[in-house]
Amino acid sequence: MSSNHQGIFSPRYFALSIGIILSVMAVGFEGLSVTTIAPSIAGDLNGLSLFGWIFSTYLLAQIIGTLVVGRIIDKRGPAAPFTVALLLFIVGLIAAATASDMYIMIGSRALQGLGAGAMMTCVYTAISLSYPDELRAKILGAFGTAYVLPSMLGPYVAGLIADHWSWRFVFWGILPVLVVSAFLSLPAFRKLKVQNTGGDSGSSSTWMALLLTMGTGIFLVGLSRLPSIVGFVLVTIGFVFMVFPLRKLLPKGTLTLRRGMPAILATRGLFFAAYTSTQNFLVLALIDVKGITPSQAGLIVASAALSWCIIAYLQGRWDAADQGRGRHMRIFIGVLLLATGIAIVFWVPVVTVTIAVIGQIIAGVGIGLAHPISGVVAFSQTGEEGVGQTSANLQFADSFTPGVVIGIGGSILVVCQAGGMSLQSGLIVAMGFHLLLIVMSIIASTRISPRR
Repeated sequence: MSSNHQGIFSPRYFALSIGIILSVMAVGFEGLSVTTIAPSIAGDLNGLSLFGWIFSTYLLAQIIGTLVVGRIIDKRGPAAPFTVALLLFIVGLIAAATASDMYIMIGSRALQGLGAGAMMTCVYTAISLSYPDELRAKILGAFGTAYVLPSMLGPYVAGLIADHWSWRFVFWGILPVLVVSAFLSLPAFRKLKVQNTGGDSGSSSTWMALLLTMGTGIFLVGLSRLPSIVGFVLVTIGFVFMVFPLRKLLPKGTLTLRRGMPAILATRGLFFAAYTSTQNFLVLALIDVKGITPSQAGLIVASAALSWCIIAYLQGRWDAADQGRGRHMRIFIGVLLLATGIAIVFWVPVVTVTIAVIGQIIAGVGIGLAHPISGVVAFSQTGEEGVGQTSANLQFADSFTPGVVIGIGGSILVVCQAGGMSLQSGLIVAMGFHLLLIVMSIIASTRISPRR
């Protein structure tokens, strides 16, 4: 059946599309909601000293879930891994909702991270296998919108639930969404087949993923100890243990921006990390430096999410109109606009509400262009690695890089303040680091076309 006269919500794709969107929304809402309710969790469970591990454990487990499942998908297909990932995430939610101490909560976050990383990798795989090239821009645009929408409502809704009932109901409330998602999407997942690409059994990749997780953990702990000598030592050790497995797990040349698939992943990881980290530090600047209320800061950041959603929808139409010929240029323009948006809020002393909103809208347009299309281009260039590995690489770029960059940004603030600089000056330095990442992403985006 030709897909020329069908859309992602036509009868052929309806159940899978809705199931994918619901699963992405559930993961996105849970992740952003925890940011709001984490202080209440730590207070109720008498675990303020372990507060940071609520987030770090999730990130570290997500690395394992993302990288290991990609190899499994290329050998056995996505149905079984997706089922296991759903169960892990659901068990993690139940454990969090019933947690009696902080250690159980941290363990539940590990299960959630494993499940979320594997689940999103399976979703990317289903998109590549189920939808023809001309529909991928549209479903990936919907994917992005489903992930962004929780950023507009998630923290606020979670805050209301925690204030009027209990933070535990935030975890309980996500369960029905996942059940509906599984009901709709699992039948479609079971029909998906992959061609076994051979290669290793996956054990070496698993060990590399574990080594990367360990290195990342040491690196993040070291960042939290800066500017002490112990902090510098741990950061150095962690960095070494991160670089070696990254060179093995990612396509060769990703760290040096090699043309083709490596440049696509580098472009995506750099611009997504810069965008995510900028959002966090802009909120801090607006609240602690400019004196804006948290709710006002949230609305300003939501303006980027709104423009992202609009452009993510429109770019699917543009991709169909030019039959994909303008994809590389749209990625380049998107990253350039994202750089413009970050540059507008870079100089914290002159940032006002109006300037912040303008910068956020432009940044949202930029990432709304670049993020979905970079996924489409990656799948169009998928070769011997297999669709599962490409899916894992895309999810890895969306999770690992932002987590590390936010940690680096936080250490920049700490070091600047330890050196006698004001919070305002430290934020300018952190924003400058984000601009550097964007410049590197712009360079990488000029190399996404494979060598002829």
